[in-house]
Amino acid sequence: MNLKSKNYLILLSLLLLLVILYLGMQEIYKGQTVSLEDFLLAVKNNQIKTIIFKSDSEIIAETKDGKILKTTKDPAESLTQIFKDYGISSSTIFNLEIKKETTGLKEISLAFLFNILPFLLVAWIFWQFFKQAQRGTTQIFTFGKSGIKVYNPNDPDRVTFKDVANLEEAKQELMEVVEFLKNPEKFFKIGARIPKGVLLVGPPGSGKTLLARATAAEAGVPFFYISGSEFVEMFVGVGASRVRDAFAVAKKNQPCLLFIDELDAIGKIRGVGLTGGHEEREQTLNQILVEMDGFEKGTRIVVLAATNRPDVLDPALLRPGRFDRKIVLELPDIKAREEILKIHLRDKKISKINLRQVAERTPGFSGADLANLCNEAAILAARRNKEFITQKELLDSIEKVLLGPERKTKAYSQKEKEIAAYHEAGHAIVAHYLKYSNPVQKISIISRGRAGGYTLKLPTEEKSFYFKKEFLDELASMLGGYAAEKLVFGDITTGASNDLEIATDLAKQLVIRFGMSEKLGPVSLTRRSPTFIGPEFFEKEYSEKTAETIDEEVRNIINQALDRSLKVLEIKRDKLEKLSQVLIKKEVIEQKQFEKLIAEPKGSLEI
Repeated sequence: MNLKSKNYLILLSLLLLLVILYLGMQEIYKGQTVSLEDFLLAVKNNQIKTIIFKSDSEIIAETKDGKILKTTKDPAESLTQIFKDYGISSSTIFNLEIKKETTGLKEISLAFLFNILPFLLVAWIFWQFFKQAQRGTTQIFTFGKSGIKVYNPNDPDRVTFKDVANLEEAKQELMEVVEFLKNPEKFFKIGARIPKGVLLVGPPGSGKTLLARATAAEAGVPFFYISGSEFVEMFVGVGASRVRDAFAVAKKNQPCLLFIDELDAIGKIRGVGLTGGHEEREQTLNQILVEMDGFEKGTRIVVLAATNRPDVLDPALLRPGRFDRKIVLELPDIKAREEILKIHLRDKKISKINLRQVAERTPGFSGADLANLCNEAAILAARRNKEFITQKELLDSIEKVLLGPERKTKAYSQKEKEIAAYHEAGHAIVAHYLKYSNPVQKISIISRGRAGGYTLKLPTEEKSFYFKKEFLDELASMLGGYAAEKLVFGDITTGASNDLEIATDLAKQLVIRFGMSEKLGPVSLTRRSPTFIGPEFFEKEYSEKTAETIDEEVRNIINQALDRSLKVLEIKRDKLEKLSQVLIKKEVIEQKQFEKLIAEPKGSLEI
């Protein structure tokens, strides 16, 4: 419960207390109010047992039958004189029990509550308003504070280099930072200057933040964390003030690591903004440059920063003396993925699992993707009421992460199911018989996400360089579904739209980026945009006449790939029919069953 809720609860309790006390007072003073004449008549008739003076004017009487009568008199007149004037005999007055009620603790408390407490309640409400206003005023003066967060390196849940699989080269580079923070004199004696800043560059989910935290834990120093977007404000000067505050906090706690995540949020190149060179983001960047230049000799602070957009960073950030080192983190290869899977599965209940097979089916997955994969497998096992995660949950989770959950509730008509089966079988047949395309791992006509079916093809080995012939075979296999529809039904459907998009984009890259066009030759026809809209944004470097040639070349490449697909399917029409019929019945075909159905080696057809 927050402070504001507590204040409202206190106020409600006080109001409830006042209501209860008021009802209690009503209970205490209940009785029949009568005129003074009726009261005197009751006294004269010997109906009154006890008379109580509440005050000089208020009289309360109790009758012999237990009733309470209340009346008032003139404060200047005495009750005895009133009795005599009314003709009440002395014997009657003598038999009455007359007493003056003293004010007890209960009455004093009630009087205090009803007379003083409302004023105190109003004063308390005004005090709460004053505190809220004071808090708002204080926030104005703390607006320029960075709000930097710190992680304790001795936390039991800390991350060390042992918890970071792969990235051996990056860890070796960062071990120098660890040694400097632990024993700086070793470097100072020989005249070495430790880098002020280390820039971690890599795709999303590759482990930049994890590696930074592990570095702080290995060094045993505080780890200060802040995101680049937290410096940016609409008010001029606030971002620069927060930068000064963040570095001031780090200097007070050295030796330490100061980590700035998503540096590109404030570190973009200056002079390309629409608002000119004096916008708030640029002032914030200028302050970072000044602070990193202002480290005194012997300062034991290392600034780590992470970004997946190194191409947009200002050159002044990357010069020696600021971010001296750039450590590039790549996506994990098959061996590294296997190690990462072991780390993410070590706190989960698993049965005997072939992690190599899982690693083979996850090319291009980052560490974060693999962590999500393991979590999805655990959720899937729990939904299936299993006590352990099995191989099936992991493999099913790969498809869920890549394509989305199964949509078994979507019912295909028999005709649609037949179209989907021939389409996916076309992909698989062409991929199997062409030598340089990726081998088929699984075929399914069960809908996942937006896909009506899919053919899972994965490379046998991961490579950094690809030949043109490999691209051409992949293009042909992409168009295998389109070719199968055309061959079998004599018409085409909308099911091949995504295949055409991917194939056209790849053909265009072959022409304008990779220099694989026969007409245009080894020429790159794009360059990165100086406005840095995004890493995938390129400006065209060619004339309208060249654009027509590019379009013609792209069409030629696509048409040649389609012709190759049609030839393969025409030659292997019997295999296409056989595979399609099995798919219609079983809906899913795994790699071993597929190879058994084809009964011919991979790449056995030259087209």
